[in-house]
Amino acid sequence: MSGLNFEEQALLAPVERAPILTHTLDWAAINSGTANLDGLAAMATRLADAFAALPGEVRLVDPAPVEKVDSQGRTREVVHGRHLVLSVRPEAERRVILTGHMDTVYPLDHPFQICDWLDANTLHGPGTADMKGGLAVMLAGLAAYERGDPTLGYDVLVNSDEETGSLSSAPLIADLARGKLAALTYEPALPGGQMARARPGSGNYAVVIHGRSAHAGRNPEDGRNALLAASDLALRLAAMRRPGLSVNPAKIEGGAPNNTVPDLAVLHFNMRPATPERAAEAQAHITAAVAQVSAAHEVHLHVHGHVSRPPKAITDKTEALYGLVSKAAADLGQPMSWKDTGGVCDGNNIAACGVPVLDTMGVLGGSIHSPDEYLLADSLDARARLTALVLHRLDRHGVLPT
Repeated sequence: MSGLNFEEQALLAPVERAPILTHTLDWAAINSGTANLDGLAAMATRLADAFAALPGEVRLVDPAPVEKVDSQGRTREVVHGRHLVLSVRPEAERRVILTGHMDTVYPLDHPFQICDWLDANTLHGPGTADMKGGLAVMLAGLAAYERGDPTLGYDVLVNSDEETGSLSSAPLIADLARGKLAALTYEPALPGGQMARARPGSGNYAVVIHGRSAHAGRNPEDGRNALLAASDLALRLAAMRRPGLSVNPAKIEGGAPNNTVPDLAVLHFNMRPATPERAAEAQAHITAAVAQVSAAHEVHLHVHGHVSRPPKAITDKTEALYGLVSKAAADLGQPMSWKDTGGVCDGNNIAACGVPVLDTMGVLGGSIHSPDEYLLADSLDARARLTALVLHRLDRHGVLPT
């Protein structure tokens, strides 16, 4: 850490792994799958108590309404947990935002519920990397930064629905991100500690197809087969794939007994455009494909969904932020690189607000979204120091271009 001056060394010296690990273990022991409202409420309470150690106001914000298409083609409201917000020095002229999520992909009945050590440095457990460890790193980094006569203001947002697309927190993300100098998001690092650079956008869709039922033996010609129309549309959507655009028809719901022409089907698909232009092209193709299938099968189709995570582009400000972070990492003996990746996260939403964001500031680990998920414990204090140093240098030097 020879690249640190005396002030920075004093700032980072008190950072210790043990309390960060304690928080990680405590929070990973709480099942907070996105649909587990009781678990999310318990997690929000623990986080509120922990983040109250920082100056500022902690509040829990109600989720925005979200609707989902069910297997019968009907829209129904999906209930989400509340989101945690901490605001520190809201009057400051220069402010940043730090974000993370309290939800995991493991439901209450999932067999993966406890942590254990694979070796002295490898903690295996649900949400350890994605992102209970990242939240603990964020808190420890902010606590260290607060010891250094800080002047930056910041908002912390920990939402409850990131793993399902942040639909109930998207308005809150946009409101808090607007006008910020920079953003740090605590998704786990890529393998080897790499940072995520550009990301594609993502949209989830459901197409409800209404046909006409008829007897499959007596008068099938009078029917209009919704399942067949859904399959035709799925093939047309899959044919849209090209460089910069991924389309994944994922599930068809519906059907009828073997002796009945099915009159209802629901096709679910995901679309990932690399650029806004690709997103616009894809939307035009979807509209055309729906019209073609409607005419060919004489069925009615209704499309639900949109690109809820815009593509994350790299700007001069993003390059400058990465330069600051990579220099800080090198000075801490944590050299890093960054590369484009296929995943999406809240960093997409923040970048769409014109704010430069690095969205893999969390722990090192791997096998996320699986029963093999793990984190590397030595990244806990290392990444907390990186957070504190990045905020301190943003505060002291403000290197981002205007």
